[in-house]
Amino acid sequence: MYLDFSHVLTEPLTLTLTCVLAVSLLVLALYYGLCYMRVGRYSALKITQGNEEKALPPVSVVMVAQNDGEWLRANLIYLLEQDYPDFEVVVVDYMSTDDTKFVLQLLSENYKHLKVVRLEQNVSGYEGKKYPLSIGIKSAKNDILLMADPECVPQDKEGFGWIRAMVAGYWHEHVDIVLGYCGITNKKSLLGWLQQYDNMDYSTEYLSSAMMHRPFTGNGRNLSYRRRLFMENNGFIYHYHEPDGADDMFVNQNARKHNTAVVLTPESFTMTEPQPSMALWRKYRKHRTVTHRYYSSSLVATRMARPLAVLLFYAAGAALLVLGTMPWEVLALVLALKLAWQIVATSQACKKLNIPAVVFALAPIWEIYFLFSNTILKISPLSKKN
Repeated sequence: MYLDFSHVLTEPLTLTLTCVLAVSLLVLALYYGLCYMRVGRYSALKITQGNEEKALPPVSVVMVAQNDGEWLRANLIYLLEQDYPDFEVVVVDYMSTDDTKFVLQLLSENYKHLKVVRLEQNVSGYEGKKYPLSIGIKSAKNDILLMADPECVPQDKEGFGWIRAMVAGYWHEHVDIVLGYCGITNKKSLLGWLQQYDNMDYSTEYLSSAMMHRPFTGNGRNLSYRRRLFMENNGFIYHYHEPDGADDMFVNQNARKHNTAVVLTPESFTMTEPQPSMALWRKYRKHRTVTHRYYSSSLVATRMARPLAVLLFYAAGAALLVLGTMPWEVLALVLALKLAWQIVATSQACKKLNIPAVVFALAPIWEIYFLFSNTILKISPLSKKN
């Protein structure tokens, strides 16, 4: 018994499909290695050594709260109790109608480094949190800013070393932006695993890109930049008209290969609860991607390479199998190699980011699901009601 490859050289369609299969496999292999493996093998040695001899600079943690009394009551204490010599926490109470005001008032009586800024109305006329966040940043007294959300909490609740870990990213005087990671709390459900994979996949994409000196976005739930950079570049003024993307658009416009660093130590992680329903999660994902239309054409093309390669890989493989012009044993081997490398690479990123094994074990299934889900998400409109 022998394998017949004669059709590959004699039939143009088979040759074309074989080339498509090979190229798409190469693109996916490179993506898994450059993104997942790069994050998985991240080392903090460089930034730790570079920061050892420097005095810890003062820091301002800034967040916007709108009817977040419950989250503030549960989570703000972990920021106020941080093990750091000189820091303040600035909370902008933005037109809240719940008990946010009273929660912040009670905490401010016990923590003198908590600064509360209350905005009773939106005098700017713009929607979204860019206006109140700008007020919070301008109210901060320190140059190094740390962004957080009321629903987020440092992963290391007992060590209280989140600020110290993130500040380690400023190992060089040229660093103006430090990108961190915000994870999803583990919930043993299909929806929870989908959210963890989606968050892992999106995070490894922008974190690995920044590690390759091509930063393009960040996560406002764990992000740091200098107040000076914000003021010199007029903050969000150029995109106030867009309600979403305070973090995404600011980093995209101001991050450069030499002024951006990544911190991925466990102490630097923050965590947030998963969305309780598919509808709310879908709305969150839509808000996250609505500003991507402002990306450069080269960045859009680069980010489209992976989903396009996934589609072409399976389509070409299926076509060859149906035509019968490529031995099925070869197609099975190619598929096995692709899946094995994908799972191995994904497992490295998941272990680094403290994500359960079920997420990377089923990575090929999640990848196919999001290929179609993200396509539908991008072509569906976001209603103004949302």
